[in-house]
Amino acid sequence: MKSKVSGLIALAAAVIAASAVPSHAEDLKFQLTNGTNSVLTRFYSSPTGVNSWEEDVFGENVLNPGETVNITIADGRTVCKYDMRFEFDENSDLDTTEDTQDLCELGSYTIHE
Repeated sequence: MKSKVSGLIALAAAVIAASAVPSHAEDLKFQLTNGTNSVLTRFYSSPTGVNSWEEDVFGENVLNPGETVNITIADGRTVCKYDMRFEFDENSDLDTTEDTQDLCELGSYTIHE
């Protein structure tokens, strides 16, 4: 009887230990479409509540009017709500735009004028 109890305690400890391991964050993926008539030169995103912007997602690239790009945010976080910042070509009439969205639910996002 003692060995069965010891076995059950060991099994229970293993189940508890396995459930205590944090789950791995999955990359957040969505499509971004430029629905404006201006070139989108920079796109920044950061989880809501973070006080600074992450790196420009586009790097050396831009998103021309009407184009769509697949975005992957692989920051290791398990959040869905992100602040986004859109900067346009300096010759554009559009001002820098900011928005907050749950990107897990959306799957795609279109920036409009």
